[in-house]
Amino acid sequence: MRPAAVHSGSRRPRPRRGPRIGAGPRPLWGGVPPSSAPVGNPDEEDLITDEPLPLLLIAGSRLAGQPGVSAAELDPLVRRLVRLDPGVDGDGHAQRAFAGLLPHLWEGGWQPADLVHVVRRRTSQRGARLIAAVIRADASGRRAADGAPAAWLAQLDDGCSTVAGWWRHEGVEAASGWRDVLRVLGLVRDLPRLEMLLPPPSTWAAGRRADTLLGAGADPKMLARIRALLAKAESTEFPEEAEALTGKAQSLMARHTIDAAVLGQRPGATPTAVLARRLHLDDPHVDAKAAVVQAVGSANGVRVVLQPAFGMATLVGAAGDLDLVELLVTSLLLQATRAMAAVTRHGGARVRSASFRRGFLYSFAQRIGERLDGARDQATADAAATYGAALVPVLAERERAVEAAVSELFPRLRRRNGPTVDPAGWHAGRRAADDADLGGGPRPLAAGR
Repeated sequence: MRPAAVHSGSRRPRPRRGPRIGAGPRPLWGGVPPSSAPVGNPDEEDLITDEPLPLLLIAGSRLAGQPGVSAAELDPLVRRLVRLDPGVDGDGHAQRAFAGLLPHLWEGGWQPADLVHVVRRRTSQRGARLIAAVIRADASGRRAADGAPAAWLAQLDDGCSTVAGWWRHEGVEAASGWRDVLRVLGLVRDLPRLEMLLPPPSTWAAGRRADTLLGAGADPKMLARIRALLAKAESTEFPEEAEALTGKAQSLMARHTIDAAVLGQRPGATPTAVLARRLHLDDPHVDAKAAVVQAVGSANGVRVVLQPAFGMATLVGAAGDLDLVELLVTSLLLQATRAMAAVTRHGGARVRSASFRRGFLYSFAQRIGERLDGARDQATADAAATYGAALVPVLAERERAVEAAVSELFPRLRRRNGPTVDPAGWHAGRRAADDADLGGGPRPLAAGR
């Protein structure tokens, strides 16, 4: 979804129109239609007993799941829950309600980090810690350590592992605790189906990991070198030094990708697996941040599909390429945020506006994409001197494999036109991208800088 061109605005002084994104590759939008049935809804009859608390949880979660429901509207149910269980799930009813939802979500393509991300985005940080505690309890009960893929286990952090344990750790009043329970239940019970990217728990064999299905990532030593270069680039106060460091990292990334593609085609080599992985993007300006992801992915052989309702981008490519793209995306988003803060720190109201920031990020993404494409072309030319005519069909084969995987995962993709953005933010973002830590080495300073 990288922006690719700038169109001039209207000639009339008012209203002023900014540059429009979208003359080049348009963003890909995936996910499921809003009408899709939720996957997080078990048979609620299983939760009903002769006790009133499970009935209150069902009614409260249904109410909390409706758009725009206020705390005041939830409070009558919350007060009844507090009277019945002032210890917030001392009897484990909420824990059992969540436990009934999770298997449906796992079978619907959701992963632990996806749930924590969407709960944080739609409710609160405290709500995210609640669903994390529930997920940890689920993982413990399933003996996930024996059979889950490493990528799944990496999404499980340390901490409380029950609803009641979460509430005690948070130290909030009972009403706040129950209100969070209802809001999180109301959200996750209505989540739609996602694309299945990792084997769900129902397919895990006890004592046998599913990692063999997931392919090998980037070489750990190479990742460590690139990570160290980017960390130094992000920490230095000298733009020329930072640019040289990240330029070296980008050169290593590009050549590593090409070498891996060639080696994967040799007789006896293990075929390169094409995988998909979700990247979570935080508000605000998720679509503009996704444009940065698209720029990095496009230059490194990775396709990017945005799912805007959840603030997620799905990356599709070779396992090693996904690792490298994630590293560079993280670094560039940090640089963009830092550059935008420097521009807006001493600016007026317009410079601090949301439209300026959005335009800044879109422009930053487009200019970064141009620079990345140039670095990729140079790396490809250098590699051609080593591999000769064999290089072109190898790279073409990898591209076809990635395209086939995208088509299989997202059969109903659509493209969206780029937005009109603030012109001042656009030009400021482009200047920041020119200064970003990326390229083949230090560029000479322009006159007057």
